Amino acid sequence: MNKLYVVATPIGNLEDVSARALRILGEVSTIAAEDTRVTARLLSRHGIRKPMVSYRAPVERRGLPRVMAALDEGDVALVSDAGTPTLSDPGQALVTAAWAAGHTVVPIPGPSSITAALSIAGYGGPGFTFLGYLPRKAGEMRRLMESLRDDSRPAVAFESPFRIHKSLGLIAESLPERAVTVTRELTKLHEEVVRGTASEVLAALGERARGEFTLVISGQDR
Repeated sequence: MNKLYVVATPIGNLEDVSARALRILGEVSTIAAEDTRVTARLLSRHGIRKPMVSYRAPVERRGLPRVMAALDEGDVALVSDAGTPTLSDPGQALVTAAWAAGHTVVPIPGPSSITAALSIAGYGGPGFTFLGYLPRKAGEMRRLMESLRDDSRPAVAFESPFRIHKSLGLIAESLPERAVTVTRELTKLHEEVVRGTASEVLAALGERARGEFTLVISGQDR
C-alpha cells in the first residue's frame, strides 16, 4: 500500500512553504492538484518537476478514479491552490477513498488563513468555530448568525469578493455589537486587515472587494 500526502501550500507568499512539504512534493510519484497551473508556479519556483493530475471541485468525483489509480502505483501528494486541502477545498472524497482502499493518509501541515486570521484578530475564547464559506442565501445567513448569538467562541469564515459587502451587511444586522476582523489577501502584496464592528468594517472597506477574504467574528462576552 502507498501513501496519500495531504500537503499544505502557501496561501499567497511562496516563501511560506515548509522544507518538509517541498521534500514530499519532490519525492512522490504524482501530484493531485486543484489547479495544475497554480501548482506549476510553486513547483517551478523550487525546481520541482513531477507529473500532475487535475483534482478540482465541482467535479471531484470525476477525477477520483484517476487519482486512485495513481495512488495504486505510488505515493501521491494532494494540494489545493492555497492552504490545506479538504478545508473548503477538494479532497474529502479522495481521503475517504484512500483509507478505504488500505492506503495511509499523512498530513503535511503548513500555512492556513484560518489560524493566521485568528492569530491577529485578538479575540479570546475556548476554541473557535469554523464556518467555511458563508451561505449565499440571506435567510440561511441570518439563521447562521443567530446560532452564534450565545456562543463565546470566535467564528472564522471565508468569503468571496463578490459577496463580502452583502455578508458584512447581514452580520451588522444580526450581530451589530460584535467585533469583526476582516483580512484580505493574507500574505500577499496587497494584504489588508480591517477591524471594528461589521458596520465599521463595511464602511472602511468601501468599494475595495478584490481578492479573497477571511473573517473572524468575536464571541459573545460572558
